[in-house]
Amino acid sequence: MIRLAILASGSGTNAQAIIEYFDGHASIEISGVYTNNPEAGVIKKCQQLNMDCFVFSNADLKNDTLLKLLISSHVEGIILAGFLRKITPNILETYSNKIMNIHPSLLPKYGGKGMYGAHVHHSVLANKEKETGITIHLVNENYDEGDYLFQRRVKLGKDESIESIIKKISSLEHTYYPQVIERFFLIK
Repeated sequence: MIRLAILASGSGTNAQAIIEYFDGHASIEISGVYTNNPEAGVIKKCQQLNMDCFVFSNADLKNDTLLKLLISSHVEGIILAGFLRKITPNILETYSNKIMNIHPSLLPKYGGKGMYGAHVHHSVLANKEKETGITIHLVNENYDEGDYLFQRRVKLGKDESIESIIKKISSLEHTYYPQVIERFFLIK
């Protein structure tokens, strides 16, 4: 069984989609969700899904506390699902090419520090883009610069709003992120 951990900081909709997708999976299991935000909605979602959830401090991310917890839990890969902190060198080294993230745009457009969630969608609208989408990528030492694993586009109409874009992007994320995770970790 391949054990994966989810790191999340927010509402947990992607984490929920991933947990539900791998519930009862023959080869992959989600060992737990780890959050640096004690107020994150993902905590309640984990309670509802009977999934272990661990709250850690930003200091735990920088020192080896989180890394030791992941290793002691026999985690083989890490999935970022709305996790807003930069992954530290100690974790990057231990889980080299085994940390995956999803970004709500067609990278390299609208990526980098501070570009997440509604910030991305606002920029897409402000620039009158005709399409947007998702990018699933490996994580390296720079925000949103790891190797791309998957992109999916969605057309935008003239009357789009941030809310309508969020709905389109969320649908893509919940559909494709679990599938890409599965393919990537079963092939490795």
